[in-house]
Amino acid sequence: MAPTTVSRTLYRLHGVAPTREAMYDALDHDYLSALGAELHTPDGLGVPAVYLTCGMEQDEAGWCEQMARTTGIPVTEAVRRTAALLLLAVDGQVYAIGCGQGYRLIPEQLKDKRFGLSFAIREIDPTLVRGAVSGILGQARTDISLVPNGAPVPALGLSDHTRIVRSLGGYLNDAPLTRTLKGRAGGFTVLGGCGLRLPLGVEPADLVSDIRQIARACTERLPHQDLEFVEHIVPVKDVTVLTELERALDDQLGLPANGRIAETVPFDHLRNDAEAATYRTRINSDGSFESDAFDLGYVLGRVRYLPSGSRLEALKSGTVKLLRERRRRSAPDDVIATVGTLRWIEATVSLGSHVFCLLDGEWYEFGTAYLASLHSEVQRLFAPVPSVVLPAWPRGMSETPYNKKTARTVGWEDWVVLDCKTIPNPAKPSDQIEICDFLTQDDTLVLVKQARGSGALSHLYNQARVAVEVLYDSAGARANFAQRVHSASDGRRTLPYDFLPKRLVLAIHLKTGAELTPDSLFGFSQITLAQTAKALAARGVSLEVVGISAAGSAADDGLADAA
Repeated sequence: MAPTTVSRTLYRLHGVAPTREAMYDALDHDYLSALGAELHTPDGLGVPAVYLTCGMEQDEAGWCEQMARTTGIPVTEAVRRTAALLLLAVDGQVYAIGCGQGYRLIPEQLKDKRFGLSFAIREIDPTLVRGAVSGILGQARTDISLVPNGAPVPALGLSDHTRIVRSLGGYLNDAPLTRTLKGRAGGFTVLGGCGLRLPLGVEPADLVSDIRQIARACTERLPHQDLEFVEHIVPVKDVTVLTELERALDDQLGLPANGRIAETVPFDHLRNDAEAATYRTRINSDGSFESDAFDLGYVLGRVRYLPSGSRLEALKSGTVKLLRERRRRSAPDDVIATVGTLRWIEATVSLGSHVFCLLDGEWYEFGTAYLASLHSEVQRLFAPVPSVVLPAWPRGMSETPYNKKTARTVGWEDWVVLDCKTIPNPAKPSDQIEICDFLTQDDTLVLVKQARGSGALSHLYNQARVAVEVLYDSAGARANFAQRVHSASDGRRTLPYDFLPKRLVLAIHLKTGAELTPDSLFGFSQITLAQTAKALAARGVSLEVVGISAAGSAADDGLADAA
């Protein structure tokens, strides 16, 4: 039976009118002519469409000449690659699908570079992220995370307010696409960055329907709560600020190297960068410079002595060609990609107390996403329906009597009370560590604290981090904790000696009597709480925060501190 879907990469193009003429005019005709591309106008899709195909032929592969010199054996082998590009307009928006080398026929400046990512953060399962590509502002560094079986977002360490996520891959479940409606049952993988790679319908009506569903998801759905941080960092749009930044960068380009300009690799060309054997840079010259890798020194040297006001323009008009082979006369097929020179540099510029970073051709301000990211991170720690509900805290009662009261409320058969039951500190055995106040029936660690200010909560957060770290890093601590649980439960609960916690709950009562919410937390505590959650997530431990409401006085309840 013929397959109903096939994996393709879908691009969304901007600045192209949804007509056949406009779609064709937007392409690089000189490049298409050099490749001998053929133009077709399909009618069966039911929407305006342009289809181009070509074969990229070479009489002799690039390795033949070099290997003949190495081995003394002349061999000639031909190379033929193929390319197809389908442009189609659906509901006024132009999309592109490349087959084979067809993606190379799409001009770089037309691609919506966040299209695939926009879909991914709304549709993939945030608990089963398979991979990510990200960069950190000001570090000229690209991080690639691969988790074939999938992992929760926090485990990948992505939710940093200085980190720009450019690509996400993960599982898609129950999406109303052809793969789900007509194909195999179960989830499937999606990779979203500049383009969106996923199974798309083969039949015309199915393909158009899939594109409509994808567009609907991008415009009508909110990002998953665990992935919304991706949209917190956005490029600077203020024209006045952009003008000042460009003027400052132009001035900086005229100075000797000072470490504020570094080389980087455009996010959507990581694969091309790995494949390239030669880089052909053309900047402020009719000629070109060839090197084994992008040469930042050459680029800066070409623009440094230009007149003020023209240096940045030279970078913008310069190009870097990535070539598949190094040989005297390259063929059109040797060119993997042509990328603007500006996208190969990362620069840091200050305007007064504000610090900005140029990354992948766009400007970002440090710190603008911090508050939005902080609020989002803290908000996620408060579940709509708490997994743990503790009794109200009587006024005037201290922590130990309250924990005893709680144990009687929830039942000794379910929870193990570990308040004040410590284990030796593996770093200094003469000291003691309290791991938690309670261990629930599903092995969740529960830490209880009443607080009037941020100091008490900082102590609580530190206790949580230390508890998790010693259990993960010390075999002795794990064994001692398992023994402590066994004795504290009178032998009813037995933990394996290799026990590692997966969940931790912070149960907090505010002495002010206020209801515990992200907004009622003290400002400093919000920051340290978010940092604690990240540290625990890096260990694979999820964190939840629950509030403990206020009750009447301890004396009224017959539960005074002496109890």
